[in-house]
Amino acid sequence: MRPIRLPEPPSPKMGTPEIFEGGVYGVVRRAVVIGNGFLGSENQSIGLVRALGLADKHVVYRVTRPRGGLNEWLHWLPVSVHKKLDCVIRKMCILLIYRGQKVGSLPTENGGSAGLKCVLEADVQEIVTMARQTYEKDGPILVVACGRDTISIASSIRRLASENVFVVQIQHPRLHLNRFDLVITPKHDYYPLTPEAQKQVPQFLRRWITPREPPDRHVVLTIGALHQIDATALRNAASAWRDEFAALPKPLLVVNIGGPTSNCRYGVDLAKQLTTYLLSVLVSCGSIRICFSSRTPEKVSNFITKELGGNPKVYIWDGQEPNPHMGHLAWADAFVVTADSVSMISEVCSTGKPVYLMGAERCKWKLCDFHKSLKERGMVRPFTGLENISESWSYPPLNETTEAASRVHQALAERGWRLRA
Repeated sequence: MRPIRLPEPPSPKMGTPEIFEGGVYGVVRRAVVIGNGFLGSENQSIGLVRALGLADKHVVYRVTRPRGGLNEWLHWLPVSVHKKLDCVIRKMCILLIYRGQKVGSLPTENGGSAGLKCVLEADVQEIVTMARQTYEKDGPILVVACGRDTISIASSIRRLASENVFVVQIQHPRLHLNRFDLVITPKHDYYPLTPEAQKQVPQFLRRWITPREPPDRHVVLTIGALHQIDATALRNAASAWRDEFAALPKPLLVVNIGGPTSNCRYGVDLAKQLTTYLLSVLVSCGSIRICFSSRTPEKVSNFITKELGGNPKVYIWDGQEPNPHMGHLAWADAFVVTADSVSMISEVCSTGKPVYLMGAERCKWKLCDFHKSLKERGMVRPFTGLENISESWSYPPLNETTEAASRVHQALAERGWRLRA
């Protein structure tokens, strides 16, 4: 009988073969991103996957809600309940149509009208089956999810395929942290536990406010939101946008305008104040470039466009591709940002350049705690209209995605897994 030849042990000059490190079963080569259709949330997941070296080895699934008509009032429901109710409503509408009468168009399912048909629908059983069937050949899957609508999907995947996946939930899931392998969330999500927050909540309501317990060992706390911006991304953007930005008069002030939220309400009143302040600092600017987000109310964008659109120093992006956002981050000398968006503020703070917040005094609850953390670190200042934009200041860039990725590496190692280099 021919003797069996075992593999040679690793030599000092060679990398350790996978057979000596748990084989394929312990090497994570791929990722699944569970998105919710919101750019800010999905950017966080993709940013983490990118920092882990899986930028070209991941697939995106999306949790989508029915849209249109009555559905716009049902977003407070869990996704599964919302979809079932939408199905019932559709059937009732069809039954109410007279026989032979042409059926009018009904609200499009799964966000089809929003261009989501090309994105894979997040189906728990499909993802679980893939994880199980491909485990022996391709190893475990890193699952990264972000946003309220993804919580039930991500936790179900872990429950059904815990031996085949490692699940990271970004943003606090509010309850049952043990349903995830790792939770990455801003520390201001724990603001309700602070004495200051407790004073704002009546005693009989405190039991309903989440989270109810401080973070445990598998919770990673950040200051702001994760994103895809780092030094390499900024260098690449500077090169890609050189032709458009290099010749602009300096200093270049970029103004990013979001939209009102439940914790930061504003309207045309803020637009008027912002316009007045921008006209005041115009003398110290070489150029101003203004961008609106998809959440910006039309009355806000219309007012600002009317007041500043004709100024030769001001350029207002019309929303058409290509999006200059990365060029702005790379080439701007300073930023003015409305205070409503954690993601938007986190991205501009990743540059280490001056950031001025507009409307922070209109914000409340945990958003104020986020602003306070940034101010204490010298990353942001209030925008007053009295600034000299040519006077610069700096701080260590806010880039917590790298640190979060390091914590994922650590958590995988504790399980006996690793990411393939």
